[in-house]
Amino acid sequence: MSFFQREFVANSAQVRVRFGPGVRHELGAEIARIGAKRALILSTPQQSETALAFAERIGARAAGVFTGARMHTPVSVTEEALRQVAEARIDCLVAVGGGSTTGLAKAIAYRTDLPQIVVPTTYAGSEATPILGQTEAGRKTTLKDPKVQPEVILYDAELVASLPVPMTVTSALNAIAHAAEGLYAQDRNPLSTALALEGVRALVTALPRVLEDPADLDARGETLYGAWLCGTVLGQVGMALHHKLCHTLGGSFDLPHAETHAVILPHAIAYNAQAAAAELAPMAALFGAESAGAGLHAFATRMGAPTRLADLGLAEADLGAAAEIATQNAYWNPAPLTQAGLHALLEAAFHGHAPNT
Repeated sequence: MSFFQREFVANSAQVRVRFGPGVRHELGAEIARIGAKRALILSTPQQSETALAFAERIGARAAGVFTGARMHTPVSVTEEALRQVAEARIDCLVAVGGGSTTGLAKAIAYRTDLPQIVVPTTYAGSEATPILGQTEAGRKTTLKDPKVQPEVILYDAELVASLPVPMTVTSALNAIAHAAEGLYAQDRNPLSTALALEGVRALVTALPRVLEDPADLDARGETLYGAWLCGTVLGQVGMALHHKLCHTLGGSFDLPHAETHAVILPHAIAYNAQAAAAELAPMAALFGAESAGAGLHAFATRMGAPTRLADLGLAEADLGAAAEIATQNAYWNPAPLTQAGLHALLEAAFHGHAPNT
């Protein structure tokens, strides 16, 4: 049975994507290809050495390095980077890292329309989307704009081979979250559904191999492939409850991004399971489980992912406030959203209970 729908709309961005171990060494050629001469290399403080190595590799095409990217893309950090962009007459952005660095590049591009080249070092998948999430005054907001879509993505398995296993697992589950919500998205289409299931299949197949041998470049490459597909889904269709909750917990309570996705995902999918049973059935089958939520929880547990919000720094007293914030602005979701229902979901996630128990 195909994923055909009687009516649908599908949009695809024009993005150059390259896969291959060592493809990062082609960065200079990619910068030249888009006609740029003065690139700003972006990273987090933790990846500053990698950013400096990239700057050295491209020589005169590196006009500066900014290593202040932070989780949840604070507007204050973007404003700091914009000053360097203006002073150094930057004409191209190179983001080396995960979602934090990609988010900063997007935030700069949104304000300047500068071209972006992203070299991912995690499986976040945000590089494949025209979506930007920013945090200001304790609230995270999102926007969608073609200017935010990176023009070039270089997926190099060698760069993720040293990614610690715990970060590998949570980052992969973050990617799976895009596909999971894409399956029941209001604006889903046959292409987004096919991409979502293939992305999850790749991650579920390759991630256990990565845990067995983190240096396995074929397994690392396949996880990057899965993350790219899942990220492409995120760029094509709207998200719902899971992403709203994660943005609430990250933007308002400063919880770590990927770890929060890992904890919340099985519970959010279980919350929507009855309302989207047919749409989620193929994912349940991928896990060999009775339901997608149960399959995700079992897989995450087997991979050693975090399962408790309590372990991420959230206080039990904050559950009510989180549920309230997550229901303040109306958004589409397959199942009705109630403050009591979200509080129960968050309470189960706080204690690490299996979904619907």
